Amino acid sequence: MISQPIYTLAIESSCDDTAVAILCNDKILANIVATQHVHEKWGGVVPELASRAHLQNIVPTVELALQQAKIDKHQLNAIAYTKGPGLLGSLLVGGTFAKAFSLSLGIPLIEVHHMQAHILAHFINGGQSYPKFPFLCLTVSGGHTQIVKITSYLTLEILGETIDDAAGEAFDKVAKILGLPYPGGPMVDKLAQTGNPNKFTFPEPKTGLFDFSFSGLKTSFLYLVNREMNKNPDFIEENKADLCASIQQAIVSILIKKLLLAAENEKITDLALAGGVSANSLLRNTFDQLKSSGYDVFIPPFEYCTDNAAMVGIAGYFKFKEKQFSDFGNPSLARFPLIELA
Repeated sequence: MISQPIYTLAIESSCDDTAVAILCNDKILANIVATQHVHEKWGGVVPELASRAHLQNIVPTVELALQQAKIDKHQLNAIAYTKGPGLLGSLLVGGTFAKAFSLSLGIPLIEVHHMQAHILAHFINGGQSYPKFPFLCLTVSGGHTQIVKITSYLTLEILGETIDDAAGEAFDKVAKILGLPYPGGPMVDKLAQTGNPNKFTFPEPKTGLFDFSFSGLKTSFLYLVNREMNKNPDFIEENKADLCASIQQAIVSILIKKLLLAAENEKITDLALAGGVSANSLLRNTFDQLKSSGYDVFIPPFEYCTDNAAMVGIAGYFKFKEKQFSDFGNPSLARFPLIELA
């Protein structure tokens, strides 16, 4: 048992947001996100621009977090940071700062897997309503789509994952086909609110029992749009809401179907949702409706679904309790399996 409060400063820089949080044990004292708007004109994240923005944002964001938390840097007990996966240049900025800050203060350094952090976001602030072990978590983001079995805070097993595109990537590519501004996923969700989800149908990809595939779905959507545009140049404008609602329905249906298959196979009734795409309204609503089928379902508050440092901090806290500290020579990694840091 840890009797003294543990203050953790956490850094998340895996993509285009510079995020810093400070936690006292599992409670948030500060959670700051410096959003980069430079990518909007390019229709997607430009890695080089992202790393430069992180360099500009990291120091002032850390200073602001310390001010908001009302603590001095010398009160910190550990520095946690996202080791990966993500954009390598962005990860290097956060990782290098974390190592230097940890070394200067003489406190432990803790590396965190980005997707493990998303899963553990359920336990931020004591997790007033949190899943019981073992539980299954559907992790859905721009780069990952996985079904993970969690038997303890730091013990994870991947049951299934995408064999090509992630669900979030599919949403963004669909948005680009429709000419929607970046970030596209939220725009698809917004337009789908007024569309008919049954207007267009798409084939369900054939994969392993608990695995996903969204590349074929995206291609099917592209072929449909191109075919209809050849007949009617105004097809997209006349059917934009229905197209968004239909593809969103197809993606969410696949996600939930696979999760329920895994739950039945594992005989687990506690189900959790995590990752940036868990902010999607249809996914959240469909997931919540599983309560009527006898499942206990858990979704983190909206602010902990998208990339943030609070989730890195809670993962760091649980690792601190187990003394799972990092070596300063460990490199940041753009790609590596979730299990390596579990």
